[in-house]
Amino acid sequence: MNRLNSIALFVLLLSALVYGIIEWRTASIDQYTSVIYDRRPDFITEKLQSKIYSDLGQLTHTVAAARMEHYDDLEISYFEAPNYTLYPQKDALPWQVSAREATLYKDKRVELKNQVHIQATQSDSLIKEIHCKKIILDLTTNIISSEQPVVVVGKDFTMYGSGLIIDLNTKQMTLTQHERTIYKRHDES
Repeated sequence: MNRLNSIALFVLLLSALVYGIIEWRTASIDQYTSVIYDRRPDFITEKLQSKIYSDLGQLTHTVAAARMEHYDDLEISYFEAPNYTLYPQKDALPWQVSAREATLYKDKRVELKNQVHIQATQSDSLIKEIHCKKIILDLTTNIISSEQPVVVVGKDFTMYGSGLIIDLNTKQMTLTQHERTIYKRHDES
């Protein structure tokens, strides 16, 4: 009976420790989120439509969003339902990136979250679209990265993995961890 009580006490303490760690991590995430929600935005834009140009006058990207809130003191902008169109260098065809929400930081880095969808506009592109939960988009370099699980849908294949780096200027994609690829079979008639 004494040994059974010791095991029960150990399991109880281990459970309490795991619960405490989970609560602590969740509290730190919620604290950052609550900082945004506790503050009032400096301005709000509904049905945002914006075009951004380089110093040389070339269109670099456009953004449309259902709503944007800008927080000047935090140096961030929060978007609801953002849709970015990215124009790579060297007159390549644009890419479209959408999500349910995004945060733009002062260093021109955008964190897109929840139902992220990346789509090529080039009809003969090997990669047609990419789906994941979260990405980081660097608007200065046109590099997209994610450490999340991703699904890459291409011409006649679907690839599953995690960890992704895409350079839209060079059209190079790196998948950090490949899980599997399913190829579409072409039946000859």
